[in-house]
Amino acid sequence: MTAPAKVAAEPDRKERIRRWRKGFRRRETWAAYAFLSPWIIGFLIFMAGPMVASFVLSLTDYDALGSPNLVGWANYEQLLSDPKVAKSLANTVVYSLMVVPGTMIVALALAMVLNRVGTRSAGFFRTLFYLPEVTPKVAVGVLFLMLFNGQVGLINEFLGLFGIQGPAWSTDPDWVKPGLVLMNLWSVGGTVVLYLAALKNVPLDLYEAAELDGASPWRRFRHITLPMISGTLFFTFIVQTIAALQTFDEAYTAFYGSTASATYSSDAALFYLIYLFQQAFQFLHMGYASAMAWLLFGIIMVITLVQVKVSKRFVYYEGG
Repeated sequence: MTAPAKVAAEPDRKERIRRWRKGFRRRETWAAYAFLSPWIIGFLIFMAGPMVASFVLSLTDYDALGSPNLVGWANYEQLLSDPKVAKSLANTVVYSLMVVPGTMIVALALAMVLNRVGTRSAGFFRTLFYLPEVTPKVAVGVLFLMLFNGQVGLINEFLGLFGIQGPAWSTDPDWVKPGLVLMNLWSVGGTVVLYLAALKNVPLDLYEAAELDGASPWRRFRHITLPMISGTLFFTFIVQTIAALQTFDEAYTAFYGSTASATYSSDAALFYLIYLFQQAFQFLHMGYASAMAWLLFGIIMVITLVQVKVSKRFVYYEGG
């Protein structure tokens, strides 16, 4: 930066500081901070504080019974050589690659169907589709064992009506994750409601103009519907990805809890959070589990940043 540019930048910086101080003294600013204070205090106590504590624990050997012993980066080095960390991460990534697009496609299809029915019927079906969202995840895990049992499960009984031999969903390692994906589609109601709201906001005159120009339904969907709801699609893509990478309840209940199948011995359902839970609360390796948690946090942050970066090319924001 040249000398004249520095001289010009200095008054601008001082002016911004002066405006900030003036705004900070205003009553409206203090009123805003007063309303925000419950969230700020809650964040510091229940989020930021535990995060700092977990990072400190990740540098120690701690069993929750004695005093923590500082071991530096040894826990993180152990992560690189632990085969179950790699296995659980691979299971989680494969599951996420299946469940995220599956959930979005099914939810969008249901939302488009609801968008075409009458107002009264739409309200009834919105409620019907959303009800599984409030079903406890543990109950869904138990339901998985009942529906996807390879011998007497209702899914295989239904397939048998058409002469199809159903797979061993709960014991065959190749079918464990697809079965969990199908089970997860039970609760797409929240995503359906979001997509339906986005579809309602698409201007009808765009469809009318495209129809007058002879555009087919597929072209109207591709060039009007998808771009106009791309913001909502992007939001659910991020949320669903983060949720999939933190999968725990259904898989743990079905395969590792008290109701788990006694014949199941594969690691096909060993997701990352399940292995983290085992290290923390079964083996009492709190320091190692904290290091695993920070590794997952880093992975989710990187994936989210990549998604945000890539989205700038595909997401349409009205007025942007």
